[in-house]
Amino acid sequence: MSSITIIGTGNMARTIGELAIAGGNTVEVMGRDQSKAADLAKALGGNATTGEFGAVPAGAIVIVAVLYAAVVPIIAEYGDALAGKVIIDISNPFNATADGLATRDGISIAQEATTAAPAGASVVKAFNTLFRHVLAEVRPLDVFIAGDDAQAKASVAAFVESLGLRPLDVGSLDMAHWLEGVSLVEMGLARNGMGHYDFALGASPRTVPHS
Repeated sequence: MSSITIIGTGNMARTIGELAIAGGNTVEVMGRDQSKAADLAKALGGNATTGEFGAVPAGAIVIVAVLYAAVVPIIAEYGDALAGKVIIDISNPFNATADGLATRDGISIAQEATTAAPAGASVVKAFNTLFRHVLAEVRPLDVFIAGDDAQAKASVAAFVESLGLRPLDVGSLDMAHWLEGVSLVEMGLARNGMGHYDFALGASPRTVPHS
């Protein structure tokens, strides 16, 4: 199993933390509000602990579970404390109406995070294409993963599998921008074609007959 540190105390932090504990992983919670971090760790139960915000995370995998605008500043603030860590960015940089991306064309939050991360740290994009309540309750689900470091992606894939989910590697970190776009497509589907948020996108192999 994996050792995980979650930076953040919101709904996605709670959901991923619950799944991580259930999957047998060790979990540390960090947040700017120490009392909220402690409350979340207590709610998660199991072996969940609380770490001091800004200190070296105990987890080999660090999940930054905050709103997109805070991802890069937090990674920059942690600085060398994240050296050697695998950093998972789960954010979606939606604009105010969630019908467009707030980032520059072709650039993802995960790529911006890489510029702020210390040497030896690897950034992986994952979990951003799953609605929180679907992630909490539905199986099976596919988790799309993008990153430049094969070993880091393998570590994230093993963690994803411990949650009872299927990791699917979509390629390099350049693909993170398109994963953020996929989440935007999901918002469009929820508001239009599906008419609700109770779904997830995945990949299903099909046998194509040859003429």
